[in-house]
Formats: sequence, C-alpha cells, structure tokens
Amino acid sequence: MPVLRIRGINLVYDDLGAGEPLVFIHGHPFNRSMWDQQLDHFKAGYRLILPDLRGYGDSDISFPKVMLDEMVLDIIHLLDELGINKAIFCGLSMGGQIVLDLYRLFPARVKAIVIVDSDARGETPESYSRRLLLAETILREGMTQYTDAHIHEYIAPASMHDQPVYTHLYAMMTGTSREGAAAAHRGRAERRDHLPILPSINVPALIVVGSEDFFTPLPVAKIMSDLIPGAELVPIEGAGHLPNMEKPEAFNHALRSFLIRIGQRKELQATT
Repeated sequence: MPVLRIRGINLVYDDLGAGEPLVFIHGHPFNRSMWDQQLDHFKAGYRLILPDLRGYGDSDISFPKVMLDEMVLDIIHLLDELGINKAIFCGLSMGGQIVLDLYRLFPARVKAIVIVDSDARGETPESYSRRLLLAETILREGMTQYTDAHIHEYIAPASMHDQPVYTHLYAMMTGTSREGAAAAHRGRAERRDHLPILPSINVPALIVVGSEDFFTPLPVAKIMSDLIPGAELVPIEGAGHLPNMEKPEAFNHALRSFLIRIGQRKELQATT
C-alpha cells in the first residue's frame, strides 16, 4: 500500500501492472477497492493507478470542505511523482465529475476518458441545499445509519441479493469517514456545470451507465454522449450505479473493447 505526501496529506494508492497508464477514480462514498474486479483483467496490459481520494479509504481527511478540483490536483501531483505525463482516466459518479474537471484544467494530460454513471451538470439551487443538508445529517448520524437507509439506491434490486457485491459495498460505505463524506458533499454542492466544455472534448470518450441506475439514469448519460464529439455510450443491463461491481464481465468487456479501439485508432494515425 504505497503512500505519498501530496499537497499536505498522506495519499494512499495502488500502482499495478505495466504498460499505458490507466487511472481509476472511485466515487462517493467508496474507495479504491471498488475497482477490485478490474485489476486482474487490465493489469496485464496497462499500468493501473488507483488512488484513495482525500477523505476516503486510507488517505487523510481534509475538513470541512473539499472541492473537486482539489482532488484533481492531488491526482496530477501523484502522477507527477510517478513520472506519468499522460493517462487514460476512468471515473465513476463523483469520480466521473473529477475526470471532467481534470480534463478542463489539464487537457494535455488526458489520452482518453471513461465516464461511468455520472452527471456533467452542475447543482441546482434545490440540490445544492439538499447536499449541504446531507453533509450535516451524515456528520450527526454517521455513515452506518446513512448506509442502512440508502444502500438500496446504489445497486440494482437483484444486486441487493448478490452477497459479495452487497457485502463489499456495505463495508466501503460504512467504512467511509463521516468527516470525509461531509467535506466532499460540501465541495460537490459548489461543483461546476461541465456541459459547456463537453463539445470541446477532443479525446476518445466512453460513457457507461447501469440500466437501472437510480442517481444518474440513461437519459443523463445520453446528455454527455450526445455533446462529446464521437463519444460512445454503453448501457450495462441489470446494473445500478456500480456496473463495474455488479456486472464486472459486461463492464470489463465494454472498457476492454474501447481501449482496443482507441489503440487501433492510434496505430492507424501513426501509419498515415
């Protein structure tokens, strides 16, 4: 479990495999272990970088508020320390919003993007207030009570009966620090509306969405795929908000196919 001192905190990450860098960015309230079902499938051909974002997993907590662009800077500093100039970035939910912020701030560092069950839109006044209220509720009641009340919203109904998926998700959610979760909610309440930048994204893009996602359903994913030039949209049938955990074979196939296609595109461009 490597640790680096990054921008005033101890940032924990995994660095696995060899090849083209592929950075996996987890969502909320999870940690880097949410990508466990992708490790063996991709580490043979790619160098996998999996950070625990500040406030999550084994990384240090920043309180009382963490903006998404702060997490972007953590990732960029981490890549600098690892000697990685450019990478493919895959982010789920909050992680997808971080990927979009990363592209906005550091487009030259991005080879391709994969956005999974996320939303490029900014908060509305109503959702802004709800997110701040949720931060206060989590601080007061803790993550176990939040998890017990809301875990069913994160995965499809069938996945609630998939013991390995449910057990892993429950452990991640209840293991997340209440302070870290609240700080992230406060930061996300002020997140940017990324819709204006989508038409200017000029790297290969894959949008993945669970067909039964409660938070960011197919129409939300389609907004991104429609606005990003050449973006591919892949729904994962029978999955909720976490298709990489609920339907890992289908998710891995979609991601592998995308990586092969962009690799072939790169080879074709090099020969013309």
